[in-house]
Amino acid sequence: MAVLELLAQGAPVTQLEELLRTARRENASARTLEELDQAVRLASRIHSQVSHAQQREAGLAALVDTAHDLTLVHDLDALLHEIARRARRLLNFDMAYIGLREKGDGSYIAAAEGETTSHSVGLKTPDTSGIGSLVQTSGAPAWTPDYLSDEHVPHSSGIDAVVQAEGLHAIMAVPLGYGTTIFGTLYGADRKVRYFSPDEISLMRSLGKLAAIAIERARLFEATRAEVTELELDTSRVKSSLTVQHRVEAAYIHLIDLVLSGCDPRTLAEAAIKELSGALVVRDCVGRTVVVTGPLPELDEDEVLKRTYDAHAEGSPVPLSGGGWVAPVTAGGEDLGALVLVPDEPLTDGFGVRLLQLTARTVALILLLQRTTVVAHDQIREELFEELLSDIRPQPRQLTSRAHRVGIAIDEPHVVVVARPEAGPEGRAAAWASSYAHRVSGLAQMRDGCVTLLVPGEEPFAAANAVSRELSPLIGHPVTIGAAGPVAGPDRVAQAHREALSCLEALTELGNVGCAATPQQMGFLGVLLSESHSVDDYVESVIGPVLDYDNQRFTELTRTLDAFFASSSSPTRAASTLHVHPNTVSRRLERITELLGADWQHPERALEIQLALRLHRTRRTLHHRQATVKGKRGADSPPGHHEHGGQADM
Repeated sequence: MAVLELLAQGAPVTQLEELLRTARRENASARTLEELDQAVRLASRIHSQVSHAQQREAGLAALVDTAHDLTLVHDLDALLHEIARRARRLLNFDMAYIGLREKGDGSYIAAAEGETTSHSVGLKTPDTSGIGSLVQTSGAPAWTPDYLSDEHVPHSSGIDAVVQAEGLHAIMAVPLGYGTTIFGTLYGADRKVRYFSPDEISLMRSLGKLAAIAIERARLFEATRAEVTELELDTSRVKSSLTVQHRVEAAYIHLIDLVLSGCDPRTLAEAAIKELSGALVVRDCVGRTVVVTGPLPELDEDEVLKRTYDAHAEGSPVPLSGGGWVAPVTAGGEDLGALVLVPDEPLTDGFGVRLLQLTARTVALILLLQRTTVVAHDQIREELFEELLSDIRPQPRQLTSRAHRVGIAIDEPHVVVVARPEAGPEGRAAAWASSYAHRVSGLAQMRDGCVTLLVPGEEPFAAANAVSRELSPLIGHPVTIGAAGPVAGPDRVAQAHREALSCLEALTELGNVGCAATPQQMGFLGVLLSESHSVDDYVESVIGPVLDYDNQRFTELTRTLDAFFASSSSPTRAASTLHVHPNTVSRRLERITELLGADWQHPERALEIQLALRLHRTRRTLHHRQATVKGKRGADSPPGHHEHGGQADM
């Protein structure tokens, strides 16, 4: 009865055992001690079962509270930390942490509670090692009383180092997932050896299932919240776009009304700048300013020119580096000019850029009406240039008169330049060519992907360099250029064009893409390429100073040059051939250096000089033969009779 009374009072087991010890001290009978001992053992078992039931009840209650609390947390990161914190408290772990699988192979530690180092969070755990790998493979809980000494767990140096740094021994892991999908692992660990009971393992697994549901719910909540946010942004953008569209439509209708009422470009620009704010410049197709509204800051004309070509190539406004904008003014593919806008504030929305583009269209309409005669004028220029480049054309006087009517002084010296862009948009090069021809009072045309120009001047190489300096940076690619001339009058334009094309093709064949050349710069190749550059011109350009020196001073520098090259550039052997002292040859070579320049013995220059010497020698031999033949004919003629050729030789 005493045992039952203590058991009913919920007394601890120690009091039951004390009851047995008291009976032994009082020398109770053997039968009494035996019955009392049996009663105490039964009471201890009942007490243990009641305690176990109470513990399970407390664990389930805590699990229910945990499930309730997890439903209140929506942020995924906070939820992970709350799950780890609950696991640690629920099973009295020293440390709890959560691993989540990555898109690739392996997992990483996303949250931890009770850690003492910074090595655990962010740790990469491969699928082939660690106690978590067992969970991922089997989909069931895994545990060990002492991790580092357990040979059944696949170890890795990285995980073992963190376990040792944290001082962990016992580790339990349960899967996080739903159905057959496992997306993570919940871990609990102690810093002492611990043998987990089935109830503890079951409780941990139940917590893992609840945690998986909460995590998936949080992920769905975050995804839904992101979608709602994106929908709100889309709605806001649509409203803003509609507002901007209404503003643009109202402004455009106002501008069109002004055009229909017969306004000029200035009135239209002033109306547009009231909406845009800032300064607006209207330029025509040759870059001349037509209208300026508002105080205009200083602009980089080179950048404006380049971006104007970009705007025409793209067919839409393009920004300038200082915050300004350039919009193309076009109509039916024709370049009518450009608008340059320097706003007071940067154009951050679509209203300003869109209105600028529509303003350019209305300006194009006005300029098109005002420049109908100019369009016809450009057509006349193109037809004129086409006839100049053709071998079949009217009388030269007619072409000269037509050229004067469009402002081209064709009877004055001009050069032909043919430029081939090696890459880049052809439209940008064509726009530049048209503008450049207007600026220099020349003619331009696109032929077979090449820019063909007829420009005033007497130096074809200088004209080629001028074209290269502008066109190459504009298109951002090398430009190969051939030039020829000068020519005066319409008759020789086609010939100069053929020579320029020949130079261009020669540069290509020689691998000098991106360079510029004229027949004069190409040495003896120029004699082959040019239709007007004769052998005499070539010899004079290469060794003319030496020939003039010999003729004026009756010296033998030319003969010395011949002997020098014939003796493999040996002054001693050359002296022997000339029957003079070697010092004499050395002094003559010094004089030649003064006349031809210090680089006359360089291989490329030496080849030119040797060729010129041979041509000079051949030309002199032919002239001598012709003179001999004419002399014989004169001797055979009757007295008083002279051939016309003899009169010319005298």
